[in-house]
Amino acid sequence: MRLLLVEDDERVAAALVAVLGRHGFQVRHARSGHEALDALVPDGSDPYRVVLLDLGLPDRDGFEVCSRIRAHSGVPVIMVTARADIRSRIHGLNLGADDYVTKPYDMGELLARIHAVARRGLAAEPAEPVGNQAGPLEARGILIDRERRRVSVQGRDVPLTRKEFDLLALLAQSPGVVYRREQIFSEVWRSGWEGNGRTLEVHIGSLRTKLALPGLVEAVRGVGYRLIPEQPAG
Repeated sequence: MRLLLVEDDERVAAALVAVLGRHGFQVRHARSGHEALDALVPDGSDPYRVVLLDLGLPDRDGFEVCSRIRAHSGVPVIMVTARADIRSRIHGLNLGADDYVTKPYDMGELLARIHAVARRGLAAEPAEPVGNQAGPLEARGILIDRERRRVSVQGRDVPLTRKEFDLLALLAQSPGVVYRREQIFSEVWRSGWEGNGRTLEVHIGSLRTKLALPGLVEAVRGVGYRLIPEQPAG
């Protein structure tokens, strides 16, 4: 998942880039409003799924940057700023920001908000033609037919339980991106994660056994799990 970080504080940006990178995000760092707007000009690369926008930029105010982004793009924007007053919050959301997070923040909460606005961004995209909705996912030789709820590995059908299927489909949405345990439980089990860690481990173990693809699902210690993307040839 590509993410644009607009932050002029090098120390803060370096820490964020490191953490987000460990969670599977491909982060581009823009140090000014001008640089951010340039980065959003389509160049044939995969689009950014989320913009993290600081308000205190050296060349222009972050509010102005948000307005200009919103005039040309529907990419979800999260304002991440030290301005905690209610007027700034309301102003930012009225300008088109999708969320507003004040510093200091909890990293787990920021990650959850990134995933949340990214999902809403996908849902807001033009609908696919009837018949292609919830279309198949492909990753690492696995075909996931979400309409028929069937999985095959290199042509071999693999029977999965309902929760195993939902878990695999979630991880395969964004190969490489780390899904936190809390998020997995929220989306697959529709419940909190506290006290249910063993349940998740059992389902991950069962998936690995049934798919017979060692190393497909990686545990990120203390965080969660991700599906390892296919490495490019060469």
